[in-house]
Amino acid sequence: MNPEVDKLYQLLPALYRIRDSEQGGPLRALCAVLAEDIAVLRENLDQLYDDQFIETCADWVAPYIGDLIGYRTLHGVTARTRSVRAEVANTIAYRRRKGTATVLEQLARDVTGWNARVVEFFQWLETSQYMNHVRPTNVVTPDLRHWEALERRGTAFNSLAHSVDVRRIDTQQGRYNIPNIGLFLWRLDAFSLRRSPAFRVDDERFLCSPLGNNFQLFTRPQSETDITHIAEPLNVPEPISRRVLDRYLDRYYGAQLSLFVETDNMATAVGDVQVCNLSDDGVSWAHLPVSKVSIDPVLGRIAFPSGTAPVNLRVTCHYGFSMPTGGGAYERSKTFALGGGFAVVTQGQSLQAALTATQAGGIVEIDDSGRYQETLTMTVQAAAKVEVRAANEHRPTVVLGGDWSISLAPGSELTLNGLLITGGRVRVTAAGGIGTRILRLRHCTLVPGLGLTREGEPLSPAEPSLVVEGAGTQVEIDHCLVGGVVSVDSTEVSITNTLLDATEPTGVAFAAPDGLAAGGVLTIVNATVIGKVHTVRLDLASNTIFAAALAASDAWAHPVLSDQNQQGCCRFSFVPLNSIVPRRYRCQPDLAVDAALLEADQPKGSLTDPEILALTVATQARVRPAFTARRYGQPAYGQLAGHCPEEISRGADD
Repeated sequence: MNPEVDKLYQLLPALYRIRDSEQGGPLRALCAVLAEDIAVLRENLDQLYDDQFIETCADWVAPYIGDLIGYRTLHGVTARTRSVRAEVANTIAYRRRKGTATVLEQLARDVTGWNARVVEFFQWLETSQYMNHVRPTNVVTPDLRHWEALERRGTAFNSLAHSVDVRRIDTQQGRYNIPNIGLFLWRLDAFSLRRSPAFRVDDERFLCSPLGNNFQLFTRPQSETDITHIAEPLNVPEPISRRVLDRYLDRYYGAQLSLFVETDNMATAVGDVQVCNLSDDGVSWAHLPVSKVSIDPVLGRIAFPSGTAPVNLRVTCHYGFSMPTGGGAYERSKTFALGGGFAVVTQGQSLQAALTATQAGGIVEIDDSGRYQETLTMTVQAAAKVEVRAANEHRPTVVLGGDWSISLAPGSELTLNGLLITGGRVRVTAAGGIGTRILRLRHCTLVPGLGLTREGEPLSPAEPSLVVEGAGTQVEIDHCLVGGVVSVDSTEVSITNTLLDATEPTGVAFAAPDGLAAGGVLTIVNATVIGKVHTVRLDLASNTIFAAALAASDAWAHPVLSDQNQQGCCRFSFVPLNSIVPRRYRCQPDLAVDAALLEADQPKGSLTDPEILALTVATQARVRPAFTARRYGQPAYGQLAGHCPEEISRGADD
C-alpha cells in the first residue's frame, strides 16, 4: 500500500473525510491516484540526493562523479581495482587525504594487491629533543633488554633511532633522511589450513605440515577498517617468530586467529600452550614439554607432555605463498567443472569407494582439509564426465600408496580440483577404442619429487608427478604446482598459470615416458618451468620462464627442444640461447644479447668473433632467472628474487 495516500488524505478537513466515508470513498480513491505521482517524485528526489555520493549513487552516475574528481582507470590486475565504483570511492578518499602517509599506504595496497606499510624515515632519526615536543621513544642508544625493538630493527616496524644517511634512497641504501618515505610491500600472502590433521612423528610429537616437513607459520592479517590506520604487525602476513608468539600469544592463538590446536581428549586453550624451540636434538627434539603443549612457529612443530598422547589432533594455521595457486583456503567455486548433486567424502570415509561409485559420471567432493591415505584406481566410462574436487576453501591431502591409475575411455572427461597429491604419481592410460579423452587439473598440487623430507628436500627428485600414457589424451593444467610431466607424443598438453618443477634445472620437466624422446604437443602460457623440455611441437609459449640447463655429459643436446618448428610461436619468454624452438618474439636473453652487441659494436663491424662470443656468454650469464626459493614447501617458492635481472622481471607482454 502506498503510504503517501494516508499522508495526503489526512491533510483534508475531517468533514470531507466523514462525508467521503459515507459515500464509499471516492475522494480517497482520487487521493490514491495523486499519491502515485507523488511517490514517483519523492523517489526521484531521494535518488537525486543519493546520486551525490559514490556509495549510494546509481551505476550510471559513477563515471560522472569520476570525471568530476579527475579519476583515471587503473590496470585491473588485482581484485581491489576491478570495480569502477570502488576505484572512484578510493580516489575520493585519496583526494581528501592528499599528501599524507596513510594515503600512500592505501594506494600501494590497492594497486599491487600486496599488504603494505608506509614509514616516514625522519621519525627515526637521531635528533636533539625539542622540549615542547618530547619523543621519549626516540633515543640514540637502544635498550639491549628490549628484545622486540632489536628483533624488528631494519624492518618496516623498526623503532630504533638511526644516524642520518645521505645516500639516495632509490639505490635501496640510504633510508634514514628527512625527505625520505618508504613503502614496504609483502609479496607473500598468508593462506590457511583449517582443521588439518597434524602429521604424526610419534605419540607426543607432531608437525603442522600435512607433508611432514618443517613449516614456517605466518600471521593471518587482520583487516584494517580505516584508511587513516597505519599497518601494524598483526595487519600483514609476516612469519611468526618464537619471541613474538610467546609475548603476544593471546593475539595469535585462537580458533579465528593465526594458529589453533584442538584435540578430542585434552584442553588446548591459551593457558594450556607454551612457545619454545623444538629444534632437532639428536634423534629427538630439544625442550620437550613437561606440563603444557609446546608449539614452535618457526619449524611448525607441536609437542605434548610425555604420556598425554592426543586423539585426533587438528591444526588451524597459515602458510606463506605468493599467489592463490595449487589449492588452498581461497575462493575456487568458479573453477568447478560440474554442477548439481555430488557424493560427499569426509574424514574417516573411503575416497576409493566414492571414486568407484561415480565412474559412470558425477562429482566426488571432499568437504574438509583432511588426510586421505589410500591406494587409488579409477576408470571413467565412455562419454562420462567426472569431477573429483575439494570443497571450496579447503585443500585435502591425498597420500597415495603407489601410482594413482586413471583409465579414460573415449569421450570421457575427468577434472581434479583443489587436491594436494603426494606419495605417488598420477598415471593416465587409455581404455577402449579411438577417441578424445580430457584430463583437467585445476588448483592442484602434485608434489615435485612425490614427497618431502623433514628438511623439505624432494624424496624422489627424478620421478615425474604426472604420466600420460593414453594416446589422444588432452591434458589441461591451470593454476597448479606440478612436478615433471611425461606424455606420449600423441597427446596435447595445455599449461597456464602453473609452476612445472622437475626439482632441478637439469631434470626432465616435460618429455616422453622414457625421459628423452619428445612428449606431446605443448601450449604453455604464464608459467614457470624448472627443468628440460622436449616436445613434438611447441604451439605457443607466452610469458613463460624456461629455467632449463644441461648437465655435464648430458644425453640431451638442447635444454628446450621442439621437433616441429614450422608452426608455433615463442613470445615474451625466457628461453636459453642453445634451445631449438619456433620463431622467438621479444624473448630473453636474445634481446639483451642483441642490445649488448649493438652498444659494443661501435663503429659497426668492429667486434671480432671471439669478442662477440665472449659478450654473448657474459650477457647470457647475467640475464637468467633468479628465484627467492626453489624448493616446494618454502614460502617464497617459485617467486622471482628482488635481484632478478629487470629484463626478466619486466619482460612479460603486460
